[in-house]
Amino acid sequence: MNEFFSESLLFGFTLSVAAYAVGVAIQQKFKKAFLSPLIIAMFLIILILKVFKIDYETYDYGAKYITYFIQPATVCLAIPLYKQFEVLKKNPATVVVSVLAGCIAHLLIMLGSFYWLQLDETIIRSLISKSVTLAFALPITEELGGIGAITIIGLTIAGILGAVVGPGLLKACKITDPVAQGLGIGASSHGVGCGRLVELGEVYAAMGTVAVSVAGILTVLLVNIAVMWL
Repeated sequence: MNEFFSESLLFGFTLSVAAYAVGVAIQQKFKKAFLSPLIIAMFLIILILKVFKIDYETYDYGAKYITYFIQPATVCLAIPLYKQFEVLKKNPATVVVSVLAGCIAHLLIMLGSFYWLQLDETIIRSLISKSVTLAFALPITEELGGIGAITIIGLTIAGILGAVVGPGLLKACKITDPVAQGLGIGASSHGVGCGRLVELGEVYAAMGTVAVSVAGILTVLLVNIAVMWL
């Protein structure tokens, strides 16, 4: 089975797209936030690989090309930002202060976890950038000497949790303003969170896009200071 699929460049790519399409269809049918297309796609791919005894390297041979679309997709998030630019102009201080507070809180939590849980330094160097988009996170991990695979796992978990739990958690905390929700989810859940914000509305998506960009820049600056404490 591995030999058959290993000769196909399109196997991993096609399987990933098909699994995600199934996830989107299920999410649209049942309208439940926890039925994230990303979660469904992950389980479907794992199930297929296990059932047909296909190793990860065979799958990744074609699936790795999907990562080439990450940066263009991130750039496309500028569309709702352009449409809602007037909202941004009215809230510049809110954007900078809130995203900066989120970045600092994240770094403090990571450093606290390092000392309290006595985690390996490599783990912290790999996860310290988990709340920013992959275009920022992987270069940060490489610079710090972390492990890219761990960073991607952290990004995936952070993104899914933010997209699935974020909107409901913010409403439970009586935070209903679209600007605040967009900034909060965008700063903590990067592109996956922004995908959820697009469903909520253009203002949410625009603020989420700003948060992703600003959080990425601030994290690059702050991480180099934070690692001095490791």
